[in-house]
Amino acid sequence: MQPATPLVLCVLLSQVLLLTSAEDLDCTPGFQQKVFHIDQPAEFIEDQAILNLTFSDCKGNDKLHYEVSSPYFRVNTDGSLVALRNITAVGKTLFVHARTPHAEDMAELVIVGGKDIQGSLQDIFKFARTSPVPRQKRSIVVSPILIPENQRQPFPRDVGKVVDSDRPEGSKFRLTGKGVDQEPKGIFRINENTGSVSVTRNLDRETIATYQLFVETVDVNGRTLEGPVPLEVIVIDQNDNRPIFREGPYIGHVMEGSPTGTTVMRMTAFDADDPATDNALLRYNIRQQTPDKPSPNMFYIDPEKGDIVTVVSPALLDREFQATVEEGAMGVIVNLTVEDKDDPTTGAWRAAYTIINGNPGQSFEIHTNPQTNEGMLSVVKPLDYEISAFHTLLIKVENEDPLVPDVSYGSSSTATVHITVLDANESPVFYPDPMMVTKQENISVGSVLLTVNATDPDSLQRQTIRYSVYKDPAGWLNINPINGTVDTTALLDRESPFVHNSVYTALFLATDSGNPPATGTGTLLITLEDVNDNAPFIYPTVAEVCDDAKNLSVVILGATDKDLHPNTDPFKFEIHKQTVPDKVWKISKINNTHALVSLLQNLNKANYHLPIMVTDSGKPPMTNITDLRVQVCSCKNSKVDCNAAGAPHFSAATALLLSLFSLARL
Repeated sequence: MQPATPLVLCVLLSQVLLLTSAEDLDCTPGFQQKVFHIDQPAEFIEDQAILNLTFSDCKGNDKLHYEVSSPYFRVNTDGSLVALRNITAVGKTLFVHARTPHAEDMAELVIVGGKDIQGSLQDIFKFARTSPVPRQKRSIVVSPILIPENQRQPFPRDVGKVVDSDRPEGSKFRLTGKGVDQEPKGIFRINENTGSVSVTRNLDRETIATYQLFVETVDVNGRTLEGPVPLEVIVIDQNDNRPIFREGPYIGHVMEGSPTGTTVMRMTAFDADDPATDNALLRYNIRQQTPDKPSPNMFYIDPEKGDIVTVVSPALLDREFQATVEEGAMGVIVNLTVEDKDDPTTGAWRAAYTIINGNPGQSFEIHTNPQTNEGMLSVVKPLDYEISAFHTLLIKVENEDPLVPDVSYGSSSTATVHITVLDANESPVFYPDPMMVTKQENISVGSVLLTVNATDPDSLQRQTIRYSVYKDPAGWLNINPINGTVDTTALLDRESPFVHNSVYTALFLATDSGNPPATGTGTLLITLEDVNDNAPFIYPTVAEVCDDAKNLSVVILGATDKDLHPNTDPFKFEIHKQTVPDKVWKISKINNTHALVSLLQNLNKANYHLPIMVTDSGKPPMTNITDLRVQVCSCKNSKVDCNAAGAPHFSAATALLLSLFSLARL
């Protein structure tokens, strides 16, 4: 028996990718507001909500539990603080402690006007803790501070607070320890008056996982009054380390002719992220086999354990099946053939295929072709090249009918299919989409509206993204092609025909540097707030009246305004600058939007121009002056004759305006 030819396997190691947003990276566990002030009421009423507290452990708040320093209060699951019975005196301060398996924090409730009562925080909060609790001085209360590593700007940012309900007037907080006044110095600091603790830069859990700080109160001369009390800062892990093989090359041995499923060796990799989190959860995959004869898929690796086993079998199935599929494509990718000499019309011939390994995401399915008995292997969920470029499936085949006694399926009833995912250039994706912003109309040209953000799903290609305007119906906008900042190139007008229901819609493009490039589209919705920039106008502007009419009512005028309330009605109607000799006209308000123009006496047949001034209710108001043309007609024998009205007659005010206009042109 000749020794087997050595085989070299290249094992691809990948991490389970956790999809996290920028908000997750910036999430700080604990109470969103740590200090509340409540006015002391005459009485706290049973089951009546006093305030709402918001706590987040950045992990979903599973098994969230609250404890209150007073036995007469509780916090409901929705965060509302309520009294358990009617009570008047509760002291000057209440403390609420919240904890989950991932985080804990304490909030302070200051009762404005409350009176001291006896009680100890140690007696009230009898919960088990793994991190230090202040024991030396009961008036200093601290909770562990949890901070995600790799946080982004801005810094400094508040991350926790120290509470001292009995701190003497004039005293100050002091923070010491590694990360404050010991190397690495200056990472943490405390507001000496409020007790707020802040971090000055991003942290790396793999460098320092926890910081042990100490808090004390000191007098004006720096002498310690209370403390020091330990304050633990815990750095929350993020998936920022690639897994590595610490050793290698690994050498395994297997005897020729070994049965299918024989273990060859175990691969072990290391990840510097927190082993208690999914950030260090690893998956293994065989990337390459050299040589690729007699089969390119001689081995299979358990994706979780790293065990490499043999999968070579005899010729029931063709072991050199290979398949390729483009990223994002679906459908049948390969047909597996099987040979069976039983009667094709019976269940002893018909094959039933099953994927028994390598399909954790259920991205593949296999069905039997009833005519050919082939196994049709299909992609049913789009594959992502950036997550895994290779998939190895272990497939078995059996007959629909059970085998006769003393006959069993052998190793030849299984086969391995190696699937290669071809990378496709995917379009950048805007987030969020649509993007929304609210601005006043008529903001100055060049005002920045927002900065858009698009990401490229092809993370392994490290492509750049450039932005451009796709649809801007009114031509109001410009976008910086590099950083995505959108600003205005013209005044925004809510009354524009391009604006619908006060919303202006524009589309932007994000194009990557791939070959060929791919482009994604994002929608921007700008809600325009109304300002009083449109004067009202009247209708109608022409009226007729008989020269001998007994009813001296001329016309009912209406007014309208393109702006929105309160920049519209009620409107004010006036006759503009009517002189005493010209006072034959009268205008009377009917309602907020209409007025009646009437005569004080009959007029001769002629055309009259009456300047009507209408003013809206905006601040400041807008005014418009419109000439109302009144035709005084001859009405005899049921006939109305306006043709012979003669030359137009103007009110004295109108004549004066025309004279001034004529002089101005000379």
